[in-house]
Amino acid sequence: MRDDYALRAFRAIAGHGSFTRAAAALDVTASALSQTLRQLETQLGTRLLHRTTRRVGLTEAGHELLQRITPALKELDAAMDALRQHGDRPAGLLRLTVPDVVATTLLDPLLGEFMARWPDVRLDIHVDNGLSDLIADGFDAGIRLGERLQRDMVAVPVGGPMRSVVVGSPGYFARHGRPKQPRELEAHDCVNFRQVSSRALYRWEFAHRSGPRKGQWFEIAVNGRLTVNSIPLAVRAAIEGAGLATVLEPFAREALADGRLESVLDDWLPPFDGFYLYYPSRFQVPPKLRVFIDFLRERGAAAHATAPVPERRLSGSASGRRPTRGRNPSSPAPRPARDGPARSRSR
Repeated sequence: MRDDYALRAFRAIAGHGSFTRAAAALDVTASALSQTLRQLETQLGTRLLHRTTRRVGLTEAGHELLQRITPALKELDAAMDALRQHGDRPAGLLRLTVPDVVATTLLDPLLGEFMARWPDVRLDIHVDNGLSDLIADGFDAGIRLGERLQRDMVAVPVGGPMRSVVVGSPGYFARHGRPKQPRELEAHDCVNFRQVSSRALYRWEFAHRSGPRKGQWFEIAVNGRLTVNSIPLAVRAAIEGAGLATVLEPFAREALADGRLESVLDDWLPPFDGFYLYYPSRFQVPPKLRVFIDFLRERGAAAHATAPVPERRLSGSASGRRPTRGRNPSSPAPRPARDGPARSRSR
């Protein structure tokens, strides 16, 4: 039995918490995977997993082994990828974690072109609106709003600035009127959004448009009969007249264009720094990731007619400030990390 295969099999079982799901990911049968794990435990002389009919959990020895082999296997994968690439030829598996809005508005129109240009690169894209640990979860890179990045990451801006919108249907506005300032939302039925990571209700965010606090962001807790944790569902509810919703503009773009939705409070919602591709600063960038970064920056620069912004290294808390481009006194201040529908997913 190849030791590296057995260790990879153990890592997959631990990561998925299930023999069935791990077997599907490895393209083997669950019984074969179980036999591999038993052989590994016999070889090591200790039990690595607690098995029940409902779940699989790690023993103390299993936890220790997983912590030790995860970075080693990642380094082994990187070394093998480098050999396969014969120097600088991009090849191998590139694993990415992205939120819904990035998958649908940024990657979807570009994937065909990228894969045609780099036929030896395989993509594994995990769409997840929560926060992922790149190293622990085995990802090469992720894309999130800058304010939600992990510490000690190199961040590359992709996709250009973003903005949020507050939207409602023409029928809703005919019945309830249009709010002229954010505080008037208290009198409206709003679609609340439950954040994926924290489970808290998202507080709608706006920036003062004039006066000494111009550009400073503030939050409002809204009221409504409907709470969701799906941004497309919030947009659908707004289209059906169930209330007002706040989302990143790409989610509502089509409905705004065809008149099913109308926006309000636009002056209170200036653009802010958009999405960043990020990866661990301590890892050498493999060619497969380098060409993906260059491709996104190339397409983003063409779309927004701006020069690419240099990569930057982040430090400090992941819940601190997001990286920003040049900012003037009237620009919105950076916001704390959150995973609501308007400023994230995000994220």
